Amino acid sequence: MTHLKVGEKAPNFTFIGNDGKQKSLADLRGKKVILYFYPKDMTPGCTVQSCNLRDNYQALLKKGFEVIGVSADTEKRHEKFKSAFGLPFPLIADTEKEVINAYGVWGEKKFMGRTFDGIHRVTFIIDKNGIIERIFDKVDTSTHTEQILETYK
Repeated sequence: MTHLKVGEKAPNFTFIGNDGKQKSLADLRGKKVILYFYPKDMTPGCTVQSCNLRDNYQALLKKGFEVIGVSADTEKRHEKFKSAFGLPFPLIADTEKEVINAYGVWGEKKFMGRTFDGIHRVTFIIDKNGIIERIFDKVDTSTHTEQILETYK
């Protein structure tokens, strides 16, 4: 899966924030970042995971987290996904897989006896200094917020 390790500097990237302005991970120094990679908008597991983060968004903000989702879907598809489920955080449309590859979450997957390349469901917690603090590679989509907050009690 990912080649990155806890304690390493998180690769920088740019994205469009909810305010429509371009931002970068470096702009978020001083805040903790939940950077979650997911396979595809509008699919059951990805919807459950995103809605779990949405439902607990205020609690995450109170703990000092920013939430950013990443998939290879288009901006148009992301807007539809955000609108359909009221997602309050930015989603990066990484159609060129630049961020996906930088974080090492693209690779071989197996599903229903089929092997194919795709995005692995991985979440990175990036500390206030831009260092990877935690990597979740076994994400429970329905309780993902609890998985994250469990380590910050």
